[in-house]
Amino acid sequence: MGFGTLAIIAVAGLIGPLLAARSSWNVPVVLGELVAGLVLGASGLGWLDAADPTFSFLADIGFALVMFVAGSHVPVRDARLRIGLGIGVARAVAIGAVAALFGYGAAELFGTGNAALYALLMASSSAALILPIIDSLHLHGPSVLQLIPQIAVADAACIVALPLIIDPPNAGRAAIGAVLVIGGAALLYLGLRVWQRTGLQPRVHRLSERRKFAIELRVSLAVLFALAAVAAASHVSIMLAGFGCGLAVAAVGQPRRVAKQLFALTEGFLGPLFFVWLGASLDVRSLVGHPSVILLGVYLGVGALLAHQTMRITGQPFSIGALACAQLGVPVAAATLAAQEHLLGPGEAPALILAALITIGISTAGGGLAARLFGGVRQPPPSLPPTSHPPTSQPPKTDPPPASI
Repeated sequence: MGFGTLAIIAVAGLIGPLLAARSSWNVPVVLGELVAGLVLGASGLGWLDAADPTFSFLADIGFALVMFVAGSHVPVRDARLRIGLGIGVARAVAIGAVAALFGYGAAELFGTGNAALYALLMASSSAALILPIIDSLHLHGPSVLQLIPQIAVADAACIVALPLIIDPPNAGRAAIGAVLVIGGAALLYLGLRVWQRTGLQPRVHRLSERRKFAIELRVSLAVLFALAAVAAASHVSIMLAGFGCGLAVAAVGQPRRVAKQLFALTEGFLGPLFFVWLGASLDVRSLVGHPSVILLGVYLGVGALLAHQTMRITGQPFSIGALACAQLGVPVAAATLAAQEHLLGPGEAPALILAALITIGISTAGGGLAARLFGGVRQPPPSLPPTSHPPTSQPPKTDPPPASI
């Protein structure tokens, strides 16, 4: 991989903003990046090799940062989010129960015996895709605040459970890795609180800003990569490391300067690179060799939508339920593990990717509909401290920065 390839990736990343530029279309930026990867990768022209070690490693960094930024944007300190936490978690559990029935039906219908895996896929919600859509379309309101904990719980639980279900012999190692990553995020939160109370953080912040050292950004990346290393060594998705690290930072507050630095690093280069890599890694043409599993992919994609739409009985709008059904990290991780360990039957892995693409299309349409119903420029709630604004906001500069790494 050389600079020529990086130039192609950078140009491909521009497709996302170009498609999203027309606000009336309500197209999320990540969709254009995925489409560009599909056209340039294994499913299209073949200009980008997703198996290139350097490309894959940069994509992993981008994935970790996408999840870090997504986690840091969760308004953990918002009282209204805590109000929506109960119903959000209850919905995630209920969707899991419905998905279990659909998964059993799929395994019986197609004779694969992978009911648990199918249920896990249909119950999952991709925080890596949905949270950027929420942010880019400026969705807000009680339904959105209830959706955030729902997808966070569903995504994290499914990522942790995936290696236990798809690869039982290594389930113990994966469980230990998940505990270590979650424990590391909890220790990070406690460390930040201590740093805040001792008064060391404001002094470091002023020194870093005055001397332009970017100390907090460097420490943030060091901690993130350390947790990602633990996740990778224990065969746990780095999604868990990035999202957990972001939640810890959000819980104590993040200085605007660090938030902007992370936003620029992620959204300007490594985030688009990850989504282009993901599109390039999907070989949709392999489905042609196994036409019977196309129906399996359609079943899983539509089943995910139906499982999430059952929450309409709890008052969740149709558009929010459609937005919540997006799959990304879980099916990609499942397909990757299956290819490496030969855990699935012929054509099953591409079927999982097809299902993910179907849910991404449904989620995109749901996001567009939700933007017309719940969109607009978000205003920070009174209960939030000034530094809980997203990086694009402009709160008063007189507000003192709270603690962060």
